[in-house]
Parts: sequence; C-alpha cells; structure tokens
Amino acid sequence: MRICVYAASSAQVHPEFQSAAFAMGEEIALAGHSLVYGGGSTGLMGAVADGALKHGGEVIGILPKFMADLEWGHPGLTQLQLVEDMRERKHRLLTDADAVIALPGGCGTLEELFEAITLKRLGIYFNPIVLLNTRNFYAPVQMFMDQVIDEKFMNPEHTAMWSLEDSAADVLPRILATPKWREDARDYAVVR
Repeated sequence: MRICVYAASSAQVHPEFQSAAFAMGEEIALAGHSLVYGGGSTGLMGAVADGALKHGGEVIGILPKFMADLEWGHPGLTQLQLVEDMRERKHRLLTDADAVIALPGGCGTLEELFEAITLKRLGIYFNPIVLLNTRNFYAPVQMFMDQVIDEKFMNPEHTAMWSLEDSAADVLPRILATPKWREDARDYAVVR
C-alpha cells in the first residue's frame, strides 16, 4: 500500500509523540508499505520517516520549494518531490493513497486531515482514514465531530469515515479491516 501520513514538524512536543511516530514508520516499513508524507526532517514528520528508513522502507517526501530553500527537507529519503506550494503538496500526498494516517499535529495536520475527511464525505476519496490517538490527542476532535453530527451539520453515517487507534501497532490492522467508503457517498453528503 501507499500510505499517506500527516504529521507535525514541532520538535518541542512530549517524547511520547515522537516515539509513537517512529513506531508508526517502523510498522509501515516492516509491513512492506510505502510512506508518503510532508518531507520534513523534524518533529513527528522526521520521526515517522526515520522509523520507516530504519527498516529499509520506501519513504517519499512531498515538500514545497520554499521549505526546501529553508532546508526543512529530510536528507535521507528514498525520494523527495518538490512542489510549488502547500495546495499542490496536499493534493500530491492524497493522490493514489491507499490509506491516510493522521499523527497528532497542529493547524497544518488538522487542515490536511479535515480535507481528507471532506473529500471522503463528497465521494472523492474512498480509503481508510485513521487517527493515531497518542496521549488521547484526538479525543477532543472526536467529541467535537460527535457534536457536529448531533447538531445536524453531518449525517450519523459520517462517523464511519475515520477511526481512532491508541497504538501504532493497531493502525495497520484497522486500515486492513476498514472497507472502502460507500460508492453512494454523494447520496448522503448533504444532511438529511
């Protein structure tokens, strides 16, 4: 599989986030999958790449040119693709992705995650989306999305568009157990 991983670049986070990201990279590589991510060398981005690279995994980074100019790219990747801007980066990350994993992160990670969920709701992206819930990071997001559904901004069926896993070891089994999103997604994209 080609697995897209959204992750933060902050190196100031709790070490448990770093460890979980590294473990996620290891899991992806050991299972023989390709990792596609934002191309950064620090924070959870660097950790997930390092975990995969440690085990000979294929790691593809998608990095905007301005970030390369700032030397934010990871130097040891299998492949580093430079793109014009953040919009193209997001598009390329999700293109041909067999699954999405969202590690904890800030506004950039959340933007990427919510775009993937939106595209799934609209029947444009059909594959699994799994949030690695390290240190219960995504529990407030899950509560918020439950409220979004309770307040009728989304339909109850939409809760099946993503799932949370507390351990990196449980993410790939969750991806494999998740069926493709319904082909009739557009029939209930609008709230009923």
